[in-house]
Amino acid sequence: MTTHTEGELREQLAACYRIFAMLGWTELIYNHITLRVPGPQPHFLINPFGLHYGEVTAANLVKVDLDGNIVGESQWPVNPAGFTLHAAIHRGIPDAHCVMHTHTTAGSAVACSSAGLSMDNFYAAQLHDRLAYHDFEGVTVHADEGPRVVRSIGSAQAVILRNHGLLAWGTSLPQAFSYLWTLQRACEIQVAGAPLGPTRPIPEAIRRKASADALQFDERYGAGADVFAALRRLAGLDASTHRQGVPS
Repeated sequence: MTTHTEGELREQLAACYRIFAMLGWTELIYNHITLRVPGPQPHFLINPFGLHYGEVTAANLVKVDLDGNIVGESQWPVNPAGFTLHAAIHRGIPDAHCVMHTHTTAGSAVACSSAGLSMDNFYAAQLHDRLAYHDFEGVTVHADEGPRVVRSIGSAQAVILRNHGLLAWGTSLPQAFSYLWTLQRACEIQVAGAPLGPTRPIPEAIRRKASADALQFDERYGAGADVFAALRRLAGLDASTHRQGVPS
């Protein structure tokens, strides 16, 4: 994970929430993107509960500990139940500095498919040996599910929560976004192509090569930082995002 101040990470995360809103990856006031901030204690930024993603700013992001308790002051509450899944991953996977979870229509549709993600399109092929599944256990509000989620994920950074939605984690926010975007695109293509009938599967050898050649996840090549920067510019968020009142 690159070194950033808390203020810089707040701006980055606030921009990400706005980008999700721009892309339509929202579920009213629900779902979360969490990001660890520097410091000796495991503290994380999360969206204020009750705000739409389009209302999130760097200043109103809430800092919490691993148990979902607010650190410092906030005029907004957090959704402790919503943080349960994220906390399990942050706790169980030390490199998971950023965790993203969505209930997009295409992602949820594939999550409900018994076959899961079809390895028959350009984006799915890039996730060969990078994708994990976790079986549905109900609403993710019970802490005892956490260790099972972590076991299901293993080292995969793209995850399909069966009968539920999509999840991705990264050593940085742009890397997590790269995984989620790739998984989301694969799901969109799968859902859009369903009426066309049987698809052509991609041989495993080709999938393995495509996954190895997918450099957008690799920290040596920026791990999606250039793509995320382009989206920030597109959303008009390339400069500071409501910097006033943001810790440096």
